[in-house]
Formats: sequence, C-alpha cells, structure tokens
Amino acid sequence: MIHTGDAIEPRHADAHLLVVDKPAGLLAVPGRGADKQDCLALRVQARWPGARVVHRLDQATSGLMLFALGADLQRRLGRLFEQRQVDKRYVAVVAGCVADDRGRIELPIAADWPNRPLRRTDAEGGQPALTRWRVLSRDLARHRSRLELHPETGRTHQLRVHLQAVGHPILGDALYAPPAVQALAPRLLLHASELAFTHPQTGQALHVVSPPPF
Repeated sequence: MIHTGDAIEPRHADAHLLVVDKPAGLLAVPGRGADKQDCLALRVQARWPGARVVHRLDQATSGLMLFALGADLQRRLGRLFEQRQVDKRYVAVVAGCVADDRGRIELPIAADWPNRPLRRTDAEGGQPALTRWRVLSRDLARHRSRLELHPETGRTHQLRVHLQAVGHPILGDALYAPPAVQALAPRLLLHASELAFTHPQTGQALHVVSPPPF
C-alpha cells in the first residue's frame, strides 16, 4: 500500500522545489517487488504530481531530501550536486569517544561484490571519498559521541563505511556495525540535518535545517 502525501509537511516549498523529511525505514524511491513500492518519492508525488527526485538517502537514514518541480529544475539541481555546490550536513551518534574535536576521513570506497549491497574501503580500486567531521558532544558514561558530518563526495553508504573504517561505527547500523553496536539503538542513528545551496531559479541562498529525532 502506498500512503498519500497528505501528511507531508515540507521543510521548504516554493514554485520550483521542495525539501522534505524522509522517515527512517522508508525507501527514498520504489524498490523491486510489490512490497517495496511505498516510498517517499511516491508519497510526495501523490501531493505534488510534478515532483522529481534530485538525490537519495539510504532507507535506514532519516532527514532532508530535495525534490524538483519539473524536469528542467531536476537537471539544474542535479548539476549542483555533481559540481559539489550543495552543502550537506548530517548528524550521527557513533560508538566510542572520538579523541579529536574535528578531522577528515579520506578513504576510497568500492562495491563489496561478494557481499552486495555492502561497500568497503579500497585503496586500489575505490572511488575517491572525503568526509569531514566534528564532535558535537561526547557521552563518557555510555561511551559514544555525537558528530556533525560533512560529506564532500556522495558515494553510496559513504558515511557508514567511513565511520566503521576508523573504528567508530554508527549506532544501530545493521550493515556495518558489529552486533553489540547494532543493538544500542532501534534504528540507524544517522540524520540528514542540513542542505544549503543557491536556488537555481531565484539565485537566493537557501539553507534548510531538520533537527535530528534522536
């Protein structure tokens, strides 16, 4: 069953584009099979028939997704992503108390073909991937940290793979965290919290914020 878009309240809406919160656990676009048709794209299109997906989030990730109202805006917004002119910020809660206050993870990422759909770091055959991060808070008692993440590239599962690779997997990550870390949260604690870019139609600076629900 596909739900209607009546309950969707955009974080931003104008005559050209929408920014909408995707709940954790909901697909961004339809998957394969009748049981994977309900998704944010179809819910949005039930209310805004001309809406087109510009970028995607993992099913387990919550937060901001951008939709264009028309094919021309979709192409123009897509180019902004390709040219890295969209500032994306995420919030995550990770295992362990991160030692430094800020830093960068620069590890190439490739498909892990024997274990699809997983990805892995691969210094030889991977695509370049860069994540900047800073610590928002540390919980010494529960041995975890809250981070702001700024991916400068957009590889599949980039944030999840990078944090696992440096020893701080995201809580609730069913794909990349060890079982004990998976069990620390009922969902993946990763949220797309900010999008900032120049509106391609109006030329105005647009900055949309979604507070994390965890």
